[in-house]
Amino acid sequence: MKQHLLIAALAAALLALSTPAEAAECYADYKAKQDNPLRLHYGVIQLSGACQKEAARSEIQARIASDGWQLLNVLSVFGPEGLQQRRANAGSYYLRF
Repeated sequence: MKQHLLIAALAAALLALSTPAEAAECYADYKAKQDNPLRLHYGVIQLSGACQKEAARSEIQARIASDGWQLLNVLSVFGPEGLQQRRANAGSYYLRF
């Protein structure tokens, strides 16, 4: 019984320690638009919430809406290893919001 409690406590401690680091190093790439005239952009954004597509959708929409953008699609969520390959394509929308 003691071993089960010890294993559960150790697993919980490891999970608690790993969560903030993952959240701090989570990014998403997305597509957004503005109307009248129609403008589109591809961007890369650092996420402060959960590193999941569904959570990223609401966070990105809230942040880009202040500049009049409407989120079309969250393409992917990724860690810092995916930043450099997306930098050129995102242009001025690379980590802008």
